[in-house]
Amino acid sequence: MNELAEQMDEEIIAWRRYLHQHPEVSFHEEKTSQFVYDTLASFGGLELSRPTKTSVMARLIGPAPGKVLAIRADMDALPIEEENTFEFASQNPGAMHACGHDGHTAMLLGTAKVLAGLKEHIRGEVRFLFQHAEELFPGGAEEMVQAGVMEGVDLVIGTHLWSPLEAGKVGVVYGPMMASPDTFWIDVIGKGGHGGIPHQTVDSIAIGAQVVTNLQHIVSRNMDPLENVVVSIGQFTGGTTHNVIPGSVSMWGTVRSFDLQVRQDVPKLIERIVKGITEAHGASYTFRYEFGYRPVINEQEVTRVVEETVREVFGAEALELMKPSMVGEDFSAFQQKAPGCFFYVGAGNQEKGITYPHHHPRFTIDEDALVIGVKTFLHAAFKFLA
Repeated sequence: MNELAEQMDEEIIAWRRYLHQHPEVSFHEEKTSQFVYDTLASFGGLELSRPTKTSVMARLIGPAPGKVLAIRADMDALPIEEENTFEFASQNPGAMHACGHDGHTAMLLGTAKVLAGLKEHIRGEVRFLFQHAEELFPGGAEEMVQAGVMEGVDLVIGTHLWSPLEAGKVGVVYGPMMASPDTFWIDVIGKGGHGGIPHQTVDSIAIGAQVVTNLQHIVSRNMDPLENVVVSIGQFTGGTTHNVIPGSVSMWGTVRSFDLQVRQDVPKLIERIVKGITEAHGASYTFRYEFGYRPVINEQEVTRVVEETVREVFGAEALELMKPSMVGEDFSAFQQKAPGCFFYVGAGNQEKGITYPHHHPRFTIDEDALVIGVKTFLHAAFKFLA
């Protein structure tokens, strides 16, 4: 299988570059999904369907009965203006594959082509899930699950190209891997007035600043120090000029956590702090909280098989046992239906200057990582189905 994957290396890179050149943002992946559908159709031996408007599912059903393995790749781009100058840079203004989803799609296409050629050796079924809209809540994974793509699935795997990890490495995390990315909005409503006569106002900026500071007490003083929790304000807006105290300010923030009870408690703690501070200073508030994707939590046995695969195919030196991250991913929707493992494929390369972080306008990947992802999928598939 390694030789088959290596023979496809140039084709996989070509698919990735085509997708990179023609990015489409979440819920608008019409041409992307059609390209994937047509490419899969050219392989033969696959049952194709469109679970949602811009997603694709391919089923490879072997001649012998067995388990059903689902493998997922996301396809959407980000609303970012690309600053890279290579010849396959984005041709769609304001859209860019700045997170590696073009590589994910290319890797799963390569996996599907190799396995389609080995159909007679498949016991059970491999289900290839090409997912739309990972980057935008409520996300495409939940839509695909609602459309029935996980019915009958025994286990599910997926991967993320990861620029902080050097190409040649595969990162594995047991248990909690990625956090739930929840979102909240706060408006502090005071009374505006002249900056030189502050006693006649209810200063929304001063009150809002206290809210921001005290929200950090949730993590440091209201949570078990052994729990992983992040509360961050990413946007604070208010005011129009230097000498006018505004009547209100607005805040927009995120909460990241792994534990279900913590996730339920944090919104109550936020509102308690906001209510107490605003009442103490004669102001009022509005508060809105939105639960995002569930946390990605890898199942022990499925993860063990992925780790074993990496050791056998690439050697122990390629394996990186990693810590959880507080980023979010809607792969978790598939894990609600079957035990699964999400893993990293290293895509950074200091020597090649591939060091920009995900979601940066100059982000790119070391394309040598693509064949590593394909080999991991191929060998893991046969291990799981055996």
